[in-house]
Amino acid sequence: MNHIKCECGHVNPEGTVLCEACGKPIEGNQHIDGNDKKKLLNMRYDGSARRSQTYNKSIVDKIWNFFSSVKVGVWLIVLALIASAIGTIYPQEMYIPANAESRDPAVFYEARYGLLGQIYYQLGLHNLYSSWWYMLLIALIGISLVICSIDRFVPLYKALKIQKAKRHPSFLSRQRLYSKTEKVTAEEKETIVNGLKKNRYKVRDENGHILAEKGRFSRWGPYVNHIGLIIVLLAALLRMTPFMYLDEYVWVREGELTVIPGTEGEYYIENKDFLLETYDENDKRFQKAIEQEGMVPKNFQTNAVIYKEKGENLPGQDPELVKVTEEDIRMNHPLKFDGYTLYQAGYQLNEFKDMTFKIHETEDPDEKAMGSFTMDLTSPESQYKLDNGFRVEVSQYYPDYYLDNGEPRSKTKYPRNPAFVFTVYPPDGSEPEVSFLGIGKNINATGENDYKLGITDFQMRDVSGLTVRKDYTLPLFAVGALIFMIGVIQGMYWQHRRIWIRPESDGILLAAHTNKNWYGIKKDIEKVISDTNIKMVDDQQELEE
Repeated sequence: MNHIKCECGHVNPEGTVLCEACGKPIEGNQHIDGNDKKKLLNMRYDGSARRSQTYNKSIVDKIWNFFSSVKVGVWLIVLALIASAIGTIYPQEMYIPANAESRDPAVFYEARYGLLGQIYYQLGLHNLYSSWWYMLLIALIGISLVICSIDRFVPLYKALKIQKAKRHPSFLSRQRLYSKTEKVTAEEKETIVNGLKKNRYKVRDENGHILAEKGRFSRWGPYVNHIGLIIVLLAALLRMTPFMYLDEYVWVREGELTVIPGTEGEYYIENKDFLLETYDENDKRFQKAIEQEGMVPKNFQTNAVIYKEKGENLPGQDPELVKVTEEDIRMNHPLKFDGYTLYQAGYQLNEFKDMTFKIHETEDPDEKAMGSFTMDLTSPESQYKLDNGFRVEVSQYYPDYYLDNGEPRSKTKYPRNPAFVFTVYPPDGSEPEVSFLGIGKNINATGENDYKLGITDFQMRDVSGLTVRKDYTLPLFAVGALIFMIGVIQGMYWQHRRIWIRPESDGILLAAHTNKNWYGIKKDIEKVISDTNIKMVDDQQELEE
């Protein structure tokens, strides 16, 4: 590293524009024109040497210089904003409605939004906020903030810490606010010093050289902002980890015990009962909505029990569970336990649980049952053997049956409108017969079947839709936002004001600088010199214009 020694004796790092001690220009900032007018000093970072403007040799220097650029940081933020906006055109995969015809993103986006939806899905925009390139973009913004802050904070801190009250005449004469008074008495000097102290300036006196300063802490406002933003970005990245953030959806049927997703099989939930209350059809407040929708829910809730797995179990062994809590989950009244929160998010009424079928002869007018079997519609078996020798094979099962261009399909995997293709094997070994059976549908595939299937009984139940959430990143977001706002207030409502007084023969040189609100510092100077013959400072920027 090269060093530059000033005539005052202070050794400055390479790239320093103004001597850190006396403020004398070291390089640049020369005369404006032939009239010997001098440029006002560029007081940004107090002329201190920044690494990004000093070194450009190694690959590390080039990377540092790239990320220390404010333009690069702004462009990264703009790209992130554009990407985030694109991600809101259609709902992300996690927000596909629970009552959608299909929650499969490959089907949902094309069915709901057509060609544009299909392109949206194929480009991977349905999972934009967890995609590797979006996370990389957020990480690059964080890197840019860190490098920008270090590149500017460290040299500025050193320059302000080293600064002395005694400043070179050229430093003072090239400040924006400057005046020279030929004759000043000791009493007038004392008056101005006392006036600065009364105005809450911190005054330092070095052999008659005065530095009055206040509000230096406001200079760190932008860097406090950066710290807050970095914490927010870190929280956003941690939100992508299952340990810190979880957002899952689970359907729990009445009487069913199921694993809570995202808990690694540690917690289970049992739906003891689902309750739905609706507004009275004569309620005038909701009469129009009731006419359109048929009913308006007043309250729907799940009476739930949470269990925790006790110890480790052998493969295939039923888990040993311990009851954690039992509560009602209602809208806006979630159930909380061990860092997890369960929200009542949806429901499905009258889902089929099981069906009982009978076999009878096609020509029998009384349809007397020759045998029967019961099918669990949630997990049906592939075939059923009856006591009388009949065997029924489930060739096709459509839990939520509908016709698509004449082809039978299932909207969802849930048994809301079940339909079946059965193959019946008679006990006498004759040719098997194929039948199609559904709600209100009983079709003889060949028209020559000797045996017919029919529905004799069924059971229904309600299904509760619950959102499972865990979010440890919220405190980080709150802390980051709070720190950011502190930085905003710190930099917005205070200013770093400095006033220099240098003895010059029988008079003084008076100069001042602030990072903003020049009117305010002018009023301060005008106030402290009001009872003296010291000349008011001129705004040299206005004179040059």
